[in-house]
This record gives sequence, C-alpha cells and structure tokens, in this order.
Amino acid sequence: QVQLVESGGGLVQPGGSLRLSCAASGSIRSIGTMAWYRQAPGKQRELVARLISSGSTNYADSVKGRFTISRDSTNNTLYLQMNILKPEDTAVYYCNGELQSGSGLRRYYWGQGTKVTVSS
Repeated sequence: QVQLVESGGGLVQPGGSLRLSCAASGSIRSIGTMAWYRQAPGKQRELVARLISSGSTNYADSVKGRFTISRDSTNNTLYLQMNILKPEDTAVYYCNGELQSGSGLRRYYWGQGTKVTVSS
C-alpha cells in the first residue's frame, strides 16, 4: 500500500541545520501537491511549506528565508532543508502528499511524523 515515511529529525542547537526527508512508497501512479506541516506541544498543526506539482512553493512567514522545500522525482522523496533553526521550530514535522495509487485512487496521505528539537 501507499505510504509516506519521514526521517531526519533530531536534536540540534539554535542556528543549526537539519534536512528532513519523506519517502513515498508503494504502487504510485502520480504525485501532486506535497507539503510539510508541524505541530508543537499544545498547539495546532500548521503548514510549514508546500510544493505544488507545477513547481511553485509556499512558505509560512515564520520560516521564509530559512527553510527550503524540494522534491526528487526520481525516487519519490520530498525534502525540507531547515537552516538557522530556532527554539520555536521545535515540533513534530509531518509530511503530507496528494498521491494517486496504482488503482487510480487519488487521496491525501500523512506520514507518521519526525521530531525536531532545537535546544542548547
């Protein structure tokens, strides 16, 4: 079955960098919009960055200029390069993607999340 699996989270000091990955696996016919969300403790899940199939991107104001979303179509992997990390970036990061499976069904999928902690 189709699934999204994130990796790359961890503990990093303020000002540091991390790169998150989200691998799509299974019988996939096509991939549409992909995005990263995050949820900090006690807060609602929020959109961090979105990559539309046309190639255009959207970012939350809080991460503009620091985070970059990209995708490698050869291996169906979505990335989030995070630079100049701040303590307020601490959250569980989730990958979300619009995927069409081999059966033709198109729907949105969520990954299981990867935890990012920014602390000295």
